[in-house]
Amino acid sequence: MSTLSHVDENGLPGMVDVSPKAVTVRTAIAEGLVRFPASVFTQLTEQDFLTKKGAVFQTAIIAGVMAAKKTADLIPLCHPLALSNCKVEIEPIKDNQLKVSCLVRCEGKTGVEMEALTGVSGAALCIYDMCKALTHDITISDIRLVEKTGGKSDLHANR
Repeated sequence: MSTLSHVDENGLPGMVDVSPKAVTVRTAIAEGLVRFPASVFTQLTEQDFLTKKGAVFQTAIIAGVMAAKKTADLIPLCHPLALSNCKVEIEPIKDNQLKVSCLVRCEGKTGVEMEALTGVSGAALCIYDMCKALTHDITISDIRLVEKTGGKSDLHANR
């Protein structure tokens, strides 16, 4: 039976001791969706996703990178990591949605899954903030890890 890695034998929380682990290249990719009402999505598309607050995609990409870099400040038991790469991408897809993805890489002793997930979340929240003047009927959903490599087990989810 699996045990929770951030809980000790007394049920107390703690950071996982990664000191015995080998340094490897760790990579993670996460993605999520931002959905708009059809009329708002059409309006944003016609405006090249430029709003009174500025360029939505460019600002959200920066927000996503900043969020990934701050993961250890947001998630209590995450290790602070020196990221060697963080790339956020945003693309319009069917059903009036934007797909937000975040790739994170570092050389370290622990994975970067939380950084990738936080990057997607930060970018998606920024998109919401930049577009909420048009509608509050925006949903953020399906944030998930789709790939991780470099640790004791790799993951390649169906995309």
